[in-house]
Amino acid sequence: MSTARITLGDDTLPGLPEEVARPTYDRSRLRPGIVHFGVGGFHRAHQAMYLDTLMDEQPDDSLGWSIVGVGTMPGDARMRDAMAAQDCLYTLVVKHPDGRLEPRVLGAMSAYLFAPDDPEAVLAQLTDDQVRIVSLTITEGGYHVNQVTGEFDPADESLQEDIAAGPGDAPRSAFGFITEALRRRREAGTEPFTVMSCDNLPGNGDVAGQMLTSFARMQDENREGADPLADWMEEHVEFPNSMVDRITPVTTQEDIDALADRFGVEDAWPVVCEPFTQWVLEDHFTAGRPAVEEVGVQVVDDVVPYELMKLRLLNAGHQALGYLGYLTGYRYAHEVAQDPLFVDFLLGYMEKEAIPTLPEVPDVDLADYSRTLVERFANPEVRDTLARLCAESSDRIPKWLVPVIRHNLEHGGQIERSALVVAAWARYAEGVDEQGEPIEVVDRHQDRVMAAAARQREEPLAFLEDETFFGDLREQEIFTAAYTHFLEQLHEVGARATLEGHDWS
Repeated sequence: MSTARITLGDDTLPGLPEEVARPTYDRSRLRPGIVHFGVGGFHRAHQAMYLDTLMDEQPDDSLGWSIVGVGTMPGDARMRDAMAAQDCLYTLVVKHPDGRLEPRVLGAMSAYLFAPDDPEAVLAQLTDDQVRIVSLTITEGGYHVNQVTGEFDPADESLQEDIAAGPGDAPRSAFGFITEALRRRREAGTEPFTVMSCDNLPGNGDVAGQMLTSFARMQDENREGADPLADWMEEHVEFPNSMVDRITPVTTQEDIDALADRFGVEDAWPVVCEPFTQWVLEDHFTAGRPAVEEVGVQVVDDVVPYELMKLRLLNAGHQALGYLGYLTGYRYAHEVAQDPLFVDFLLGYMEKEAIPTLPEVPDVDLADYSRTLVERFANPEVRDTLARLCAESSDRIPKWLVPVIRHNLEHGGQIERSALVVAAWARYAEGVDEQGEPIEVVDRHQDRVMAAAARQREEPLAFLEDETFFGDLREQEIFTAAYTHFLEQLHEVGARATLEGHDWS
C-alpha cells in the first residue's frame, strides 16, 4: 500500500502506484469529438468511462472522440478548477461489496469549459466540424417539461433571456448554446451534431428533441426575418434514446482521503461508484459515433423497453426505499436495503406493481433483474445516501412512479405500495423525521412541496393538489383512499409500523 502522495496530472501518471490503472493511450493525440453539458459524477463514472476504455483498446480509431466538458451553472466553477488543476484527469474508484477498492485514472476528457468565463469559446467548440455529438446529463428538470401537458415550459430565467436574445448575444443556458451552435453550423454548411441525452427520462432522446425544437421555435418567433431553425432541426438533427445505469453516490471528503491514504493519489474530485454498469443506446446518429459496442454498450434499434425497466424498477425502487427508510432513521441505501421488512416491500412493489406495466425486455428476466437491484442497493461500500435518493423528487416521482400508478389504475392493477411511496414523499416533505430531526428537502420546487405538506394534517389531499406533479390523481378514489390511509398511518405510527401492520398480499 502506497504512502507517498502524487498530485494527479499528465506529468505524474508514470509515477502512480501499480495498483492504480491509468490511460495507456497517448493523451497528446486526443481530439474533441464530443461536447458534454453537465459534467458530474455520473457522467464521469459512465459515458466517460466507456470512452476511456475504448481509447485504451482501440486508440487509432477512438482518440478523435475525446470529451470537452461544459458547465453553465455557477456551481460548475468548482469542476472547472478541479479539472484545470489536473489536466482533466480524475480517478474512478469502483467499490466492491467485499470492501475492495479498484482505482482507475480516466483521461477521455481533454478540456473543460466554464461557459460564463467565455461563451464564445464554448460556441467555437460546438461549431468545430470535428465535434459530432453533444451529450447531456443536465438532470430530469433540465429539460423544462411541463408535467401536465408534456410541453416545453420556458419559465426558467436563463431560458427567457436566451429566447429574447438577439443573434449576437451570448447564450446562458445549455439549450441556448446548442441552438446557437446549430444555427452557426447551418449557416456555415457544417453537418449538424447529434444530441444525445443520458438523463433518467422516459424517451430521453425524444424529450430532448421535442424540448429543444420548441425552444428554437420560440427563438424563431422572436427573431423576425431570421431563417427559422426549428423546422431544420426536426429534419436534420438526430436525438437517440438511451438507458444509462450505474449507482454513483456523491463524492465525500472520506473518499478523497481514502484515495490519498491507501493509494497515494491526490485528486481534487475523484468519483466513486458500484461495479455494475449498463448503457443501452439507439443507433441513430447524424454524423457517426464511437464504436462503443466494442466495450460493452448495447446498441439497439429500440431502447424503450430497457429504459422503462430501469426507470420503474431501479429509479422508482430507490424512491420506494428512500423516504420510508429516511423517516425510520436510516441514512444510507445499504442500511435500508439490508432490512428484510423494507426489502420485502420493495420486491413486492417490483413484482406486483412495476413489472406488470412493462413491455417484454429482450434477453432480460425481470424477476432476476429485480433481485440483482436489491443486491446492488445493499452494497455497504457504496454508501449511497438516502438524502441523495430523496432529492429533486418533484422531477422524479412524476416521471418514474406516477406512470406506474396510472397504468395500474387503468388496468385494474395494484397501487397500494405506490400509494405508500407517494404518501412517504409527502410526509418527508414536511421537513422533519420521526425522531424530530430536521430534514433538508432538496428540490427545485421546495417551497411548493413543503407548503403543501405543511397543510396535509388538516387537508389530507393537499399534497396531491399540484396537477403539475400528479395530474388528476386527486380525483382517483381508489388511489386517494390508499394514499390517505397510509399518510394517516405514517403520522400516527411511523414508517416501520405502517409496513408491519399492513397485509401486503
